[in-house]
Amino acid sequence: MAGMASGTGNHRAPLSERGNDLYETPEEAVWALLAVESVPMSVWEPACGPGAIVRALRSSGRIVHATDLVEYDCPDSHSRRDFLMETVKPVGIKAIVTNPPFKLAGEFVAHARRLCPKVYMLLRLAFLESERRRAILEGGDLARVHVFRKRLPMMHRSGWEGRKANSGMAFAWFVWDAEHNGPTILNRISWEDQERTALAEAV
Repeated sequence: MAGMASGTGNHRAPLSERGNDLYETPEEAVWALLAVESVPMSVWEPACGPGAIVRALRSSGRIVHATDLVEYDCPDSHSRRDFLMETVKPVGIKAIVTNPPFKLAGEFVAHARRLCPKVYMLLRLAFLESERRRAILEGGDLARVHVFRKRLPMMHRSGWEGRKANSGMAFAWFVWDAEHNGPTILNRISWEDQERTALAEAV
């Protein structure tokens, strides 16, 4: 996800360098989400990449339908699947969980909301600022925004060979719920010191 840096791998890079905008999600971010959200047991990851989110969700006992436009060798996934061209969600799927390509984040959110009643997106906190995205941010179904108190670790563009550091951008989990209608709840969360076992049992 997200376009980041020529100098550190964490800031905006030219689109020509970002390619498919693959930024692997730190596993800690997924466990932090599971600590605060009752994510359904059957989910769809439509921008799975090599499978960072998929692995964490599957290790929590969830069934994950994994797809991506590009073949990244994510186990038990389907490549050459353009999420924005999908017209129905897979059978049994109750939620969409993903870290979408930065350049298509708004389109991913809007399309996911049409396909599934619950949507969990890892996005830059700055996603909230856009006037262009007013319909998806102020439609009443943006239930919660879980902001990381500390920058996420190791959010680097795929293939980055430079210095490794925590992300230079603030990220949050955005949760859209078709059953929610009202103000958005803002919550601060931590990705540190999360115990996998406790998180799995909390669901």
